[in-house]
Amino acid sequence: MTPYFERFAVRAAALSAVLIMSAGTALAGEAVSADQIINALKPKTVTRGLTVGPQAAPQVDAAAQAKQAALLDSVRNRKTRSLSLGEREQIAELAATKPKIDLEIQFDYNSAEISKSSLPRVEELGKALSDPNLKGSTFVVAGHTDGIGGDSFNQDLSERRADTIKRYLVEKFGLVGQDLVTVGYGKTKLKDAANPADPLNRRVQVVNMDTKTAAAK
Repeated sequence: MTPYFERFAVRAAALSAVLIMSAGTALAGEAVSADQIINALKPKTVTRGLTVGPQAAPQVDAAAQAKQAALLDSVRNRKTRSLSLGEREQIAELAATKPKIDLEIQFDYNSAEISKSSLPRVEELGKALSDPNLKGSTFVVAGHTDGIGGDSFNQDLSERRADTIKRYLVEKFGLVGQDLVTVGYGKTKLKDAANPADPLNRRVQVVNMDTKTAAAK
């Protein structure tokens, strides 16, 4: 082996050791701005007289809206850990049709403390949810982990991380706590199921549950 490749092998081994020791820290994703978050979470506009396109918010009948409101009211102000599996699945089913954004918010290893590198993303999220276009809506803040580790551990960790984001938004941006519904999904809803350890799976998803279509004037 040449001296060059020997040095390369040593460096590669050292890098691998660092990655193993800091398994809870992912590479930083792309920077996200408050405007990008706002655009992702705003209900789609439907113009009167035009056919609703595939990107428009789906029309919901009165019975479905009442059921949605009852679900949100039942979990609003509830402790995250008190939500049953059935309630979590109902929220996930409802959220699937709503405007949402996945944010790669990293936390300290095996911890619910937001990593310093991810604080700018949380700051941008706070600015976005404080914007007049979104303020006052009800949002689901869902915590997700990667696929490494036990079910109960990851479930608890995802719930604590969702709670951390909510607490930060309430304390730092004055958002109303009852407008933020927190839920944890552990490793049950991987973004990249084919790669359970992928950092993409360690994320916080924010969903705008107030999706009344803004009719264009």
